[in-house]
Amino acid sequence: MIRRNRLAAALAASLLAMTSLAAADDGFSEARKKEIGEIVRQYLLDNPEVLLEVSKALEAKQQAAESELRIAALTANADQVFRSANDFVAGNPEGDVTIVEFFDYNCGWCKKSFPELTKLIADDKNLRVVLKEFPIFGGDSDHAAKAALAAKKQGKYWELHSALFEHDGKVTAEVVDELAAKLGLDMTKLKADMESSEVTAALAQTHALAQTLAINGTPAFIVDQAVSPGYLPADGLASMIQDVRSQGGCKLC
Repeated sequence: MIRRNRLAAALAASLLAMTSLAAADDGFSEARKKEIGEIVRQYLLDNPEVLLEVSKALEAKQQAAESELRIAALTANADQVFRSANDFVAGNPEGDVTIVEFFDYNCGWCKKSFPELTKLIADDKNLRVVLKEFPIFGGDSDHAAKAALAAKKQGKYWELHSALFEHDGKVTAEVVDELAAKLGLDMTKLKADMESSEVTAALAQTHALAQTLAINGTPAFIVDQAVSPGYLPADGLASMIQDVRSQGGCKLC
C-alpha cells in the first residue's frame, strides 16, 4: 500500500508537470497555465481512483518487466541454478520438476520451511530438490554452510543439514561441530574440506548467482521459471509444482 501511495503521488506530480509543460509549449499565458494546472489538480482530487488505476497499471508493468529480466537470467544460468555439481539434490534425482531453495541455517523462515519441504519430498515421489547454501547472517552461518558442503564429501550432507535445521536455537560454530561429531563425521577431514578451494568457490558461485537473480534474502524458491522470495508452506510450493506440470513440464529445470 505504501508503495502504491508513493506511485500515486509521483503520478500526480508527473501529470501536473506534463500539463504545465504542454501549456508552456502552446504559448499560454502564466495565468492560463496556472488555471489549467488547477483544473487538472482538482480533477485528480475529485477522482482519486484515476491515480489508483494508473498506479496499479504501472506496478503491473514494472512487475512484468522484472519477471522478464529474471526469466532471462534464469535461462542464461540454468545449469548453475538447476544442475550445479556443488549442490546436494534431495528427493528423486530424476524427478520431472525441480525446486531450488536458497537458504541460511540461521534464518527463522528457512527453519520453518524445512518440514514443509521434507513433507513435499515424502508426498511427491517425482520431485527433485536442489539445496543451495546461501549464508547471509554472518560467521556462524558461513561455518555451517561450509560444514554442510564438507559433509557432502563424506556422504552425510542430508544428515547434517537436517540436524542443523532441527536444532533449537541459533546455529553457532560450536553447535555445528558438536552435531557433526555426533553424526560420526571425520572431524579432521571435515575441517580441512571446509577450508578447501572447492567449498569456497561453491559458496562464492551461489552468492554471485543470487545477485544475478536479484535474490537478496532467505528463503528463496525457484520452480522452473518462477522465483518466489520468502517462506511458502507446502501447499504453496505444491501449487507452483502443479503449475509447471499443467503447462507441459519444465522449460528450464
